[in-house]
Amino acid sequence: MDTPSAPPSRVSRGRRARDAGSTTRRVDVRDWVGGIRMSGFMGIMLGLVVLAAFVLVPTIGTYVDQRQQIAALTHDVKATQDEIAQLKTERERWRDEAYIVAQARERLYYRRPGEVVYLVADDLPSDTIQPEQRPVSGSVQETRHDWMTQFLRSVTEAGLAKTVAPG
Repeated sequence: MDTPSAPPSRVSRGRRARDAGSTTRRVDVRDWVGGIRMSGFMGIMLGLVVLAAFVLVPTIGTYVDQRQQIAALTHDVKATQDEIAQLKTERERWRDEAYIVAQARERLYYRRPGEVVYLVADDLPSDTIQPEQRPVSGSVQETRHDWMTQFLRSVTEAGLAKTVAPG
């Protein structure tokens, strides 16, 4: 007569499924580490590698920092060279008499004798004026409090305030 058996546990089902699906065999780490044998020469070599790491890590850090500084300075030199080229171009423009005349007419409103100058004020449409240039209010508004009373209260409170000495 067959005796009923308990269903297999999840752990054993998971192991069987994993073992059935994989072709690699399991490696016990303890066996692997236990198989390593240390000789005196190997110990000395391991010590030298650790010593070299302690010596080289700060040196490599310094090298990386210096390379970053060199890159930043190279960028600064390039920016300065671009600025020098721009200033030389501007200097060459100022050597041209036509450019000087154009700048004087534009910036200083110089005109030749006999020319009539018309300056148009507010020639831009109102929608193109920036908000900070528009008038603040079109009508006069009344405040709730008397400004003189508020001013005197502010002055007296500031004068009577206790100051805290910095600790």
